[in-house]
Amino acid sequence: MNVVVLVGNLASDVDVRELDGGRTLARFRLAVDRAGDDSGPGFFHVKAWDRQAELCGRYLAKGRRVAVEGRLRTHAWEEDGKRRTSVDVVAQRVEFLDARREDAGGEVVPFAAATA
Repeated sequence: MNVVVLVGNLASDVDVRELDGGRTLARFRLAVDRAGDDSGPGFFHVKAWDRQAELCGRYLAKGRRVAVEGRLRTHAWEEDGKRRTSVDVVAQRVEFLDARREDAGGEVVPFAAATA
């Protein structure tokens, strides 16, 4: 079973892109505290798709607290003659954990979940 649940704060703003074929992709980094560890947070690359990506792009920004439920996906490639790998979290659900607030345009940002 490939399931991961993370709770943390966005370490970057959300990058939203419209892809060929009409799909929407949102990417952001998530900082997660390591319980009982003084070495600092762990950082994860998160990807969200389509409607969930749109909601993340609209309501999330660096520093916002979220819970992410999803699966891990590994990528491997060659660069400068060396084999590289990275692990991304493909979000199936992103829950906004901050209290309600107003955005720059005066619109109330919901306390909600963006679900795929």
